[in-house]
Amino acid sequence: MLSANNHLAASSAPGRITGRFAGLMLAVACLVVALADPVLAAPGGGVQMSPVSVLSTGCRGPNAEVVSAVGQPDYVYEAWIGCGGEGFARSTDGGLHFSQPITLPDSSGSDDPALAVATDGTVYVSYLRYHNGFAYPVVATSFDHGATFPQAASLNPGVPGNWGDRDFLAAGRNGKVYVTWDYGPSFADVGLVCSPVGSCAYSTVDATAVVQTSTDHGKTWGPITFMQPGFPAGGGYDAYTVVEPNGTIDALVWNHHLDPTTFAVGPGFEDFTSSTDGGKTWSPFVPVGASAGTIALPTWWIDGNLGIDSAGNLYATWETQTATSGSGWISYSTDHGKTWSAPQQVLSGSADAAEDVQVVGTVPGVADVGWQDDTSPSGYATHLRQFSITQGLGPAIQVSTQFGNPTVWPGDTFGLSAFPGGDSTYPATRVVLSWGGGQTDSQIYAREVHLPPTPAG
Repeated sequence: MLSANNHLAASSAPGRITGRFAGLMLAVACLVVALADPVLAAPGGGVQMSPVSVLSTGCRGPNAEVVSAVGQPDYVYEAWIGCGGEGFARSTDGGLHFSQPITLPDSSGSDDPALAVATDGTVYVSYLRYHNGFAYPVVATSFDHGATFPQAASLNPGVPGNWGDRDFLAAGRNGKVYVTWDYGPSFADVGLVCSPVGSCAYSTVDATAVVQTSTDHGKTWGPITFMQPGFPAGGGYDAYTVVEPNGTIDALVWNHHLDPTTFAVGPGFEDFTSSTDGGKTWSPFVPVGASAGTIALPTWWIDGNLGIDSAGNLYATWETQTATSGSGWISYSTDHGKTWSAPQQVLSGSADAAEDVQVVGTVPGVADVGWQDDTSPSGYATHLRQFSITQGLGPAIQVSTQFGNPTVWPGDTFGLSAFPGGDSTYPATRVVLSWGGGQTDSQIYAREVHLPPTPAG
């Protein structure tokens, strides 16, 4: 969603944000920013965790809304709002140490970072900009495992004064890259409700889920293609996307009913769709977990996430809210999204308990679920929990070592990525979590976690 800081600039004068860094060659310095020696601790139950690293030291704030991705053999990539635009850092040892952060090219006045790594090792980072009266994603590309970003391309922005929000990014084979975002032709049709400690939700919005495609490693991009009918009131807030090994593109769309005349927002649901022709056409929406309830209108974090394991099973996570309670859910599909399991509850609590429940698939039949919550008066905490199709949910683990200050915006997302299997010294799932917030300022933190192959407890 649009961050509170960028909302202030965009809503008062869209297009006035200036500054360009396109074409810069940004070298990543190999500096260690860990809080302690990288020795994995064992909190019990077969779980091991590294010390917490601070990624954003030296960056101009606010530092928030981090996303994460991994690459073989031991690369971890993190991008976030910060460093005067979009910050970026990488690890070459599985997340134990991270480089000095850099500012990504052409990222001033941007938010909503997304990350993807192709099978050939190419690293892509996208972010949403408001510039010169347009809203559009930018995609920066690295061909050397995140050491430099010599290429930054702006996608088709539509029409002057258009609306855009929450890009997601997925990489296929042979240079194919896909960016989804929610697009509307008029910023004037958007009404915002902003949280004093979060970002903004919509009371009215002209939003439709769209996709744009590149076939040359992000250098050039095709036109805006609608993923759902009903433009400009299709209702798609975002479309989290993964690419299957056969090239099929899968997307979980956070979808709200919009009044076609006033664009007033109604309650939301999660819907699944896929494309077998490179994003040109999309299958009819399949509801995911509708029996769990609806997504409330003032939800300001990213609600909905899609993961895939090494056997091709799909996992969807999301949150639902009532006036007094909130719940996080998971559902899975073993037939490429044609049908979905009954939703299982990951957590429940106060109305704002579950924020940005995410999932990443790992070994066959197993996924890791992460979330942030503010169930403690002390503030936000970041948690992890394993899920098995056959065994269900394992115990919850608090990965962040302390609660973040509740007045410090943690961002609408946190980072969750997993290596496809274990390693030679510990045959477990290797997960890296990253999060924003802090006790006294706004920083980005990360921690490597080793989990047993299946849930315990």
